[in-house]
Amino acid sequence: MTAQNLFEKIKAQARSAEDLMLIKRAYDFAAKAHGEQKRKSGDPYISHPLATASELVDMHLDSSTIAAALLHDVCEDTYHSIKDIRKEFGDEIAFLVQGVTKLDKIRYRGTERSAESLRKMFLAIGEDIRVVLLKLVDRFHNMQTLSHLPPEKQKRIALETLEIYAPLAYRLGMADLSGKLEDLSFPHVYSSEYEWLMKEAKETYEDWRKYVERIKPVLTEELVKERIPFTGINARAKHYYSLYKKLLRYGMDVRKITDIVALRIIVPTIEDCYATLGVIHKLWKPLPGRIKDYIALPKPNGYRSLHTTVIGHEERPIEIQIRTPEMHGEAEFGIAAHWAYSEMKRRDTQAYAEGRSSKINARHFAWIEQLREWQKEFEKPEEFLEALKIDFFKDRIFVLTPKGDAFDLPEGSTPIDFAYHVHSDIGNTAVGAKINGKMVALDHILKNGDIVEILKQKNKKPSRDWLKIVKSAQARKKISSFLKHSEGDKKFEKRGGETVEFNLTIRDRVGLLRDVTHMLAKHKINIKKVDTDTKNQKWAALLIHAEGFKNKTEVEKMMVRLKGIKGIEDVSYKLL
Repeated sequence: MTAQNLFEKIKAQARSAEDLMLIKRAYDFAAKAHGEQKRKSGDPYISHPLATASELVDMHLDSSTIAAALLHDVCEDTYHSIKDIRKEFGDEIAFLVQGVTKLDKIRYRGTERSAESLRKMFLAIGEDIRVVLLKLVDRFHNMQTLSHLPPEKQKRIALETLEIYAPLAYRLGMADLSGKLEDLSFPHVYSSEYEWLMKEAKETYEDWRKYVERIKPVLTEELVKERIPFTGINARAKHYYSLYKKLLRYGMDVRKITDIVALRIIVPTIEDCYATLGVIHKLWKPLPGRIKDYIALPKPNGYRSLHTTVIGHEERPIEIQIRTPEMHGEAEFGIAAHWAYSEMKRRDTQAYAEGRSSKINARHFAWIEQLREWQKEFEKPEEFLEALKIDFFKDRIFVLTPKGDAFDLPEGSTPIDFAYHVHSDIGNTAVGAKINGKMVALDHILKNGDIVEILKQKNKKPSRDWLKIVKSAQARKKISSFLKHSEGDKKFEKRGGETVEFNLTIRDRVGLLRDVTHMLAKHKINIKKVDTDTKNQKWAALLIHAEGFKNKTEVEKMMVRLKGIKGIEDVSYKLL
């Protein structure tokens, strides 16, 4: 993709002179900023922003998004800051660029819990759907050049793409992009399985393509005969990773898959869709149970189309999909198509001309309502959309560690909340925090996308005042537990010199008392008295009065040690 190719595409869409000028300024700024920088592939660095912008032009996204795509790596890879972007291009484009920069910080650690949090985080941090779309397309182009990176990095990025980016694209209705991301990840994550599939399916794919080409003229002739208008009949080959997943359900037998290559018919109206279905069933016998009406009952991600599998020529089954141009656009671009339609309306109305926020707003964006409907379709807890509730964004935020690990917290949370979510010891020893590299107080309110670094001090302890600051139940519980424990130690110290009575429930055996006394002596604890009660033949009691403990913690540690001795079933204590 060259700058000239990009601008020819843009001009073909009849955008305004103002839009063209904005995109041209963004390109010039990015090209100058990246200068002689090269990618790992050896290509000029500007080739990546150009490719990203080109994909978004194909999606008919607005000019601000295309400009942001050209600028999206400037702050990360050149000396320019987000302030420079804001100064040159305004708040909207700066917001989009900054959103993508925040998402760049996210790192996937390979667990389902992490995956779910990150998918939610993409939408929560993105706020504006265009940020998420830009990032998905950015990842798509990076995956196309993945082979130029070291093998271990290839696998990490590919796994992240397979677990996070591809499912997110699918949930947003972008099935084609999702499939492409999966196919680009497949050979890096499951290399042996990929090689097997390429070997087994290569001839099958080619055979199906030839078969489809043979029956297209027959179908075309019948539609013309029945006077049904259509804008195109084309073949759609199944994505490799999608085929692999389906083969897992069919005993890895390629012969059992009937939709490796499907026919897709585009007709002007919904009425034409159903009329075309009738023509197909008149021409070829349909397979029972294989007629799917996704127009009357769309898929959870908004996909609409008619599907039927028929016994075509040569007695071979083939899947045929029928849809309108609008449905086809939605199937290709998902949420992006909805945004593009909204953007087209914006250009035509005064209300939009005066400016309207494109941040998440249920009253203005159809995709929000779509997400709400999708939630009803998912019941399993591991499903992303089960946890993705729009109201959830109102009372939760997502923040990152400097290494890119994601944590979700209640809205209004502080660095103390974050510290305790990472680890109790980090919370207990926190003395300050850095948010996005700047020092802040521990009562600072965190925001979506903040990168939080906790400053610690070895002997620091939590303050009771923290209970008035923290927002999360988890942090409050851990602080209260520490304070309670600490106050117990103080009471213990005040009663220093008092005797501790250990009550041991035991299964009596030869040498048990010796092992117990040895354990106490080993840790320099004095034994003042030992009593046994063996009235219960199954369980016996051993009472030991001991002294020499400095605090409650030492007593509790000794309880754990004693319980580790063979024959001791339970241990309790009290101060005498």
